[in-house]
Amino acid sequence: MEKLKSHKTFNGKTEFWSHDSHVTKTKMKFSTFIPEGEIQGAIIWLSGLTCTDENFITKAGAQRVLSKNKLMVICPDTSPRGLDLPDEHTSYDFGSGAGFYLNATTDGYKDHYKMYDYINDELYKIIQNEFKVQNIAISGHSMGGHGALVIGLKNPTKYKSISAFSPITHPTTIPWGEKAFKGYLGEDKSTWIAWDSCELLKAGKTHAAEILVHQGLSDEFLENQLKPRDLENTAKEVGQKLKLNLVEGFDHSYYFIQSFIEEHIDHHSKYLKG
Repeated sequence: MEKLKSHKTFNGKTEFWSHDSHVTKTKMKFSTFIPEGEIQGAIIWLSGLTCTDENFITKAGAQRVLSKNKLMVICPDTSPRGLDLPDEHTSYDFGSGAGFYLNATTDGYKDHYKMYDYINDELYKIIQNEFKVQNIAISGHSMGGHGALVIGLKNPTKYKSISAFSPITHPTTIPWGEKAFKGYLGEDKSTWIAWDSCELLKAGKTHAAEILVHQGLSDEFLENQLKPRDLENTAKEVGQKLKLNLVEGFDHSYYFIQSFIEEHIDHHSKYLKG
């Protein structure tokens, strides 16, 4: 691990890192906020389409609340970088900046686009071994909200809690998901359901903690890409505890995340410390 930058922030430090990933076979970057004193837990934050490791840490305004709660956050990049795979750089919603937090199986992508294994194995171990933190939660926004839901539901004992802002809840049924899953997983749609939170819930993958979701009702992607009601209805069907907050006037931006990040950090703090 190489520390690229470090900034004093409240009672802690905001830092930027690079390392050679054995999973993606590329260099990967992530950012962290680490409070002073004993760290009582860590939140993995997964960002959305087009984002990097810098978006959340610079825009969300989370450091003050993390410092108060003695929690760290770690924010990985959204895909491998430095490659030149077919169609990797031609659109914002597939390839570079759009890893969708799954393990690809298609030619070329299967060798590097293993963001699920990167988060759930390699980054998880970095938190435990390098930062000496054992209690870990997961959260994210949009594509990253999808990632948080899927990874958390697949690994309910590894992650103490799950939350999401504006998550893609039912990717097998929406344009973003159909494009990405076809490119990463191929034409066989039966393989797609393993990366869809609604389908995972239907298959019995649940979490003991209440899942917290915030969704702005002025979000331009609300109806055709995000479908929060699908998540709500499925959770009710299977008995998954879910708090879905539909909030008037808010859009898909980091201004929305800033407005409710304290509630999410406090939510995770309860489970990480309890």
